Amino acid sequence: QVQLVESGGGLVQAGGSLRLSCAASGRTFSTYGMGWFRQAPGKEREFVAAISWSAGSTAYADSVKGRFTMSRDNVKNTVYLQMNSLKPEDTAVYYCAARMSGSRYYAVRVRSEYDYWGQGTQVTVSS
Repeated sequence: QVQLVESGGGLVQAGGSLRLSCAASGRTFSTYGMGWFRQAPGKEREFVAAISWSAGSTAYADSVKGRFTMSRDNVKNTVYLQMNSLKPEDTAVYYCAARMSGSRYYAVRVRSEYDYWGQGTQVTVSS
C-alpha cells in the first residue's frame, strides 16, 4: 500500500504561480513512477505531468508544457509540481498518483497505469 497526500493548492490570479507537493508513504520503495492529473467540473480527469522514479524522465501535457515543471525528491519520497503563468483554464482539482509497475525509466501518461491516488487539492485561477 502507498498513501499519497497532496498540498499546496489554493486561489491565485492569472499569471501567478503555485507549487503542489505530494508526499508518499508506505511501500514507496516499490514505486516505478508518479504522475499529476487534474479534473475540472464536468470534465474527465486528464494527464498533466509524470516522472519516472529511477531516471527522472518527465512528460507533460501540451497544455502545460513550458509552464509546469515536475520534480522529485527521492529521499523525502515527495514529488512537486511547479506551476507558473497560470491560466483560468488550469482551474481543477489536482491529483497525485503512483505507479507500481511498468517502466522505471519512462514517464507514463496513461491514467489506468496508476495504482494509487491522493485525495486531490483544489487549484483555482481567477481572471
